[in-house]
Amino acid sequence: MRGSRISSRLVVAATLLSSALLLFCCFTTGDANGRLELGYYSSSCPRAEDIVREQVTQLYHKHGNTAVSWLRALFHDCMVGSCDASLLLDGGVSEKSSPRSFGMRNFKYVDAIKSALERECPGTVSCADVLALAARDGAAILAGGGPLAAEMPMRTGRLDSRVAASHADVERAIPDHNATVSEMLAAFAAAGVSGGAEAVTALLGAHSVGRVHCANLVARLYPAVDAGVDPAYGEYLRGRCPTADAREDTRDVAYARNDRVTPMVLDNMYYKNLLARRGLLLVDQRLADDPRTKPFVERMAADNDYFHDRFAAALVALSENNPLGAGEGEVRRDCSEHEGKVRSRIFGRGRLRCWDEHATGGTVCCWYWTMTTWVVMVVEDQEIACLGQSQSIVSMDSFHAAT
Repeated sequence: MRGSRISSRLVVAATLLSSALLLFCCFTTGDANGRLELGYYSSSCPRAEDIVREQVTQLYHKHGNTAVSWLRALFHDCMVGSCDASLLLDGGVSEKSSPRSFGMRNFKYVDAIKSALERECPGTVSCADVLALAARDGAAILAGGGPLAAEMPMRTGRLDSRVAASHADVERAIPDHNATVSEMLAAFAAAGVSGGAEAVTALLGAHSVGRVHCANLVARLYPAVDAGVDPAYGEYLRGRCPTADAREDTRDVAYARNDRVTPMVLDNMYYKNLLARRGLLLVDQRLADDPRTKPFVERMAADNDYFHDRFAAALVALSENNPLGAGEGEVRRDCSEHEGKVRSRIFGRGRLRCWDEHATGGTVCCWYWTMTTWVVMVVEDQEIACLGQSQSIVSMDSFHAAT
């Protein structure tokens, strides 16, 4: 009699396990090999790209700097392993908190775009695709529309990472403001941008818009202005950054605009400034000095349409870096938290209870109540991953408190 009861419990456990795994698969749609495609949401969420474009446009008219933020967010996300929205995850050690991410903002407006998509198509459009589409639409706005928008056919179908990269990974993947041209070429090649010096020169044209904090400039200004900087421009920058003691932790951070002439237009003024020795960051000015990139600086300075064409191609290439396969990612409802954190739960009935955690790849642990404690009855190939949870449920009272 006792044996039959335990057997029936195991049947229930197996049923619950199958149900949990079926539930898990529903949150990891996407191509098994991580392939992207144009119009990925044409059936599941036909208005997805329109909604993103509408939200990006509305936010731009309310907060113009959001369009710049989308470009930087895509760069930071895609350079670190994959375009997988790992940048957006909160936590004690997050990519957001890396020193390389200093000055990044407007993450709350990603939530606004995602909320609009969730109202239309719950649990369908990934946060990684939100970042990619927002960057495309933001770039088109900053460029004044026209051909740039048509030149960026953005494939979609990305999945969201369940974990953020470490600070060490971020530091290795994202070059700093003093990087050499060789370091830049290597970093972008590792991120899937195969266009070499031409593509890297075009992508750095994103520095045509936005601003740079003085903490990243003062080494070129003090104790003396870098000899490679136009003297008049150096004096202007010293006015913007009046002390070498520029800090990264103050609320009112001093900064200088990347481009004083057209500061909120994505255009070739950036390259004209480089040729005039008015590159804001050392990594910028090096493009005009290195024989591998100088010809492209000169050509882009002379031809804005050529710059836009090469920038669009390079941005699309970067946005497709190493997409996650179906078993590697998920579609987050909240871009700052992985689905496992949001949807972990305990379920079951009678003496059998199961707990599933999507962050561990759908691991389901089940316990059977022996009248004195809960013991692990079913574990899907990851018993160690379940022990902490099983040990924390040591009585009926504490179990009920956890449900």
